[in-house]
Amino acid sequence: MGLYKPTFTSYKFSALLYYHQQHHFLQMFSATLSASFSLLSQPNNRRSALFFARTKRTSLVTSALTREKVAVSQDVMADSPNLSFPILVNGVTGKMGKAVAEAAVSAGLELVPISFSSVDKPTRTLQISDIEISVHGSSEREEILSSVTDKYPDVVVVDYTVPDAVNANAELYCKFGVPFVMGTTGGDRPLLYKTVQDSNVYAVISPQMGKQVVAFLAAMEIMAEQFPGAFSGYKLEVMESHQATKLDTSGTAKAVIACFQKLGAIFDMNEIQMIRDPEEQIYMVGVPEEYLSGHAYHLYNLASPDETVSFEFQHNVCGRSIYAEGSIDAAIFLHKKVQSKAEKKIYDMIDVLREGNMR
Repeated sequence: MGLYKPTFTSYKFSALLYYHQQHHFLQMFSATLSASFSLLSQPNNRRSALFFARTKRTSLVTSALTREKVAVSQDVMADSPNLSFPILVNGVTGKMGKAVAEAAVSAGLELVPISFSSVDKPTRTLQISDIEISVHGSSEREEILSSVTDKYPDVVVVDYTVPDAVNANAELYCKFGVPFVMGTTGGDRPLLYKTVQDSNVYAVISPQMGKQVVAFLAAMEIMAEQFPGAFSGYKLEVMESHQATKLDTSGTAKAVIACFQKLGAIFDMNEIQMIRDPEEQIYMVGVPEEYLSGHAYHLYNLASPDETVSFEFQHNVCGRSIYAEGSIDAAIFLHKKVQSKAEKKIYDMIDVLREGNMR
C-alpha cells in the first residue's frame, strides 16, 4: 500500500534517565527514550498514515537489533552454587512455558520433570533438553503437587498457563505453601493478591517479565510522577502488534498509556489499535515473518494540539527470550527471599530490578 511520506524537519534525541536508590527505591537504572520532534504542515487526516509509515521504518531497525536470541548466562550460577534450586514450570506445553523451561536448564537450575495442563487430559510427556516432562491433567494437580513438594521442598513454580487458570493455580500453590512466579496475565488480579496475602506465601506477580521493558515502564512512571501535565492537551495514538493467538489488549500498552494520561495526554483505552493480522504485521508494521508467532511491537505517537510538535516512543520485541530470562531472574530472586526469610512476601519485577543482579 502507498504510505504518505511527510516533508518536515525531524529532530531526534536520546535522554538518559537516572534514578538513585533511596532506601527501597531503584538503585540506579537508565532508559533511553527515543523521540521525534516534527514540524508538521499536513492536515490531520494524514496523521494515521504517518503513524504507520514511521512504525514500519523504525521497526525494521529495531527488529535487526532484537532478532538474535540471547542465551541465558551461567556465570552468575557458577559464582553462586547454592542457587541451583528446583523449578517447576507450569504451562510447559505452551511456547512461553517451554521457553522458560529451556532458560531454566541453561541457567543451571534443576528443572522438575512435572507440569500441569489447564484441561483434564491423560498424562503425556514433553522433551525439554534431555529432560522428559510429564504433563498431568487438572484433576491430578493436588496429588501431584503434594508429591512434588515432598521430593523438592525448595521448589519454586513459574506459571505461564492461561488467564482463566490464574486464580485457581494461585490457590493451589498457596494451599501447599509453594512460592511462585506468576507470569500469566489476566484473571481476577485483586483476588490473586488477596489469595497470596492471606496465605503468607512468597510470590513475584508481574504481567510483564521483560526486564528492559519493565525498566522503561519504571522510567515512564517516574516521569509521570515528577512532571504531571507535561503533555497536557496532546493527542495520543497507540498501536500494539502481537501474535494472532493473543486475544487480549497488551497490559504493557495500558500501563504506558496510564503514564501518558497522568502527563496530560488525551486518550481513550478503546482507541488502542490492536494489530493481529499477519499480513498487516508484515507489510504495515514491519514484523519479520519468522516472528509472527511471537512478537510485541508498540508505538506511541503524541501530537500537540496545533500539530506543530510530535513525539514517538517505541519498543519492539521479537521472540520470547527476553521474557524467559526475566522469569528465571524472578525465580532466582524469589528463592533468595525465601531462603533469607524476608519479611515482605509479594513482589513484582521492579523489586527484581532493584536487587541489582540482573543477568
